[in-house]
Amino acid sequence: MSLLDPKTWQARPLSGDEHVVTEPATGERLATVTLASPDDVRAAARAGAAAQGDWARQPHFARAAVLRRAGDLFTEHADELRTWLVRESGSIPGKADFELHVAAQECYEAAALASRPTGQVLPSEAPRLSYTRRVPAGVVGVIAPFNAPLILSIRSVAPALALGNAVVLKPDPRTAVCGGLALAAVLAAAGLPQDVLHVLPGGADAGQALVADPDVPVISFTGSTGAGRAVGEAAGRHLKRAHLELGGNSALIVLADADLDAVISTAAWGSFFHQGQICMTTGRHLVHASLYEEYVERLAAKADSLAVGDPHRDQVHLGPVIDAAQLAKIHGLVQASTAAGAKLAAGGTHRDLFYRPTVLAGVDDSTPAYAEEVFGPVAPVRSFTDTDEAAALAAASPYGLSLGIVTRDPARGLDLAERIPTGIVHINDQTVNDEAVAPFGGVAASGTGARFGGEANIEAFTETRWTTVRGDVAGYPF
Repeated sequence: MSLLDPKTWQARPLSGDEHVVTEPATGERLATVTLASPDDVRAAARAGAAAQGDWARQPHFARAAVLRRAGDLFTEHADELRTWLVRESGSIPGKADFELHVAAQECYEAAALASRPTGQVLPSEAPRLSYTRRVPAGVVGVIAPFNAPLILSIRSVAPALALGNAVVLKPDPRTAVCGGLALAAVLAAAGLPQDVLHVLPGGADAGQALVADPDVPVISFTGSTGAGRAVGEAAGRHLKRAHLELGGNSALIVLADADLDAVISTAAWGSFFHQGQICMTTGRHLVHASLYEEYVERLAAKADSLAVGDPHRDQVHLGPVIDAAQLAKIHGLVQASTAAGAKLAAGGTHRDLFYRPTVLAGVDDSTPAYAEEVFGPVAPVRSFTDTDEAAALAAASPYGLSLGIVTRDPARGLDLAERIPTGIVHINDQTVNDEAVAPFGGVAASGTGARFGGEANIEAFTETRWTTVRGDVAGYPF
């Protein structure tokens, strides 16, 4: 039985333009969806606000049951959903399976939030009961990107719903189905009441309307740093909270004692997984000078060995990048880097939207693909001579999302990590990791330090209410 019915999408009462969802590997039309206009956003926020109170008043076990059922449905309909992730977002099947696994886990973890203790009893100077209680924020606006569309939508949608909120989700139109409409179908089948979740694929105007809407007090945004700045500025003007999970240019530090036989596969995964279109992608390889030449040679050989092609029809390691604009950005940065003196050790070529995994050696601060977030399968490699230099190089970035350190001495790795400001650290692993139970977020240009995952979701999607109760009416000297 199919979970996703294109007739349902096309019949959605939205008033924007029609948008053709295409398969980046072939250019084939997959579906046509109607985009949301600002008026649609306003109507959805109003409807969500009207439905939210009844949803919040449901017993905690009833909300949890919906989320648990949704988690089961991601598994039961994995074949259909996997196909959409592969064809619509360019994921290889393994990456699609990882998204489906995380989506189910996000739902199960969110279900557990519904019964968590929601407050504290406080001491008071007066003869009264004084306590705090976490209450739903109301309507949560979620703006999600194309690169890991299912994970980066459900990680906000599921906990926000479990905690008693309504949600308006705006997925990227390029992944409108696997990043939005699939979630709506799963949650509706799981028993979520009508109007508690609205999925509105749309452009920048819909996103701006969502941030400005008076019925949406909390915004959860995942995307580029530039767009995040605009969202944060607008949210500030409207006096609402914005959780911003933004870009990165994460470093993998390979210390002199590292085992290259073990490192190269890890390093290649960090830079080339999902064509490098991950915020946590390893964007800077910092390698001790004693290992540098061999590291470049072996990483380049690994890159050359990887198959690139249509992930729906062929067995490949990398699929297509999402669209021509993204390909032009990637290739432009590689060309600018070689023009600035970097050595092209592997890759640097493409066919249609299929970009070869690329290794750049001889990079420095002036190399564009080293200094900027590429969001493509590009691995710039730079040498260092000691840990002081490694720490300085890793910290010399406006971003602060993820960090990997490879060493035979984990304690030494932890000590080095203390000197580098990032939201996430992995010792003896690359920079791309995600678990539903773990708090996730970056600092500096990588975000506002907001956290998703586990109990951090309670802080993200509720408000704290202070309440006091007295047996008798208080008296005052008036």
